[in-house]
Amino acid sequence: MLRPLEVPYRYLFGPGPSNVSPRVLSAGGRPIIGHLHPEMYEIMNDIKEGIRYAFQTNNHMTLAMSGSGHTAMECAVFNIVEPGESVLVSINGVWGERVAEIAERMDIDILYTGSQKALNAPPGTAPISFNERACQKMFNRKSKPVSYLLDMSHLSNYWGNDGKPARMYHHTGPVSGFFTLRESLAILAEKGLENSWRQHREVAEYLWKGLEDLGLQLFIKDKDLRLPSVTTIAIPDGYDWKELLAYIMKHHQMEMTGGLGPSIGMVRRTRLIG
Repeated sequence: MLRPLEVPYRYLFGPGPSNVSPRVLSAGGRPIIGHLHPEMYEIMNDIKEGIRYAFQTNNHMTLAMSGSGHTAMECAVFNIVEPGESVLVSINGVWGERVAEIAERMDIDILYTGSQKALNAPPGTAPISFNERACQKMFNRKSKPVSYLLDMSHLSNYWGNDGKPARMYHHTGPVSGFFTLRESLAILAEKGLENSWRQHREVAEYLWKGLEDLGLQLFIKDKDLRLPSVTTIAIPDGYDWKELLAYIMKHHQMEMTGGLGPSIGMVRRTRLIG
């Protein structure tokens, strides 16, 4: 501890975080201001507009959670679901399994993500947006949500979404995290969603061709079913996936990850979410 912090530079191709742009890194190094200062409110308003653009929504109840994408998921469930209600959860991966563990009922329109997922921001904040139908359910519940921190009746005021003239203290938001999220959303708006989508697709196709030229086999055979943001590469016969990923990290300073759930040991995942 008795020395300045040193962090190695690595190429991050895992599920997040990703290498962020110098502009976003610079935003995170701006002087700290109070989380209830007028300038902070302006930044939070910018974030809301940026999220609406990224999500392509006009939902008034749009904000960023102080926490990871999992925080936003729990916020959605805790505010909509009440004790005794039933839930239908469609499970097509690990995150669906997580929701199934905590959810009871969800038939609403809520969209959320993590700041490190394709927004090119550090982890720690989570954009979330509720449509009017969700708000009607959320603000007319019979019981209070089980979490005070994730209670949208308080968070809607904290983010200036409840129509009241004054914002009240609820929690101390991650000031530097909001700086970087605001800047990453600004970069996305300047570039344009369509240009960003096209760039990710082009880079992914370049990656796919390069991997196949090396003789590696892509796990998803049908090109139309692949996601530009994540590429799964089949582990060659005779190789241990953990040893393979450790070698890549040690000798090339590149982070990749293995599979999740049923695909553990079968693939390594390479992400393009910067």
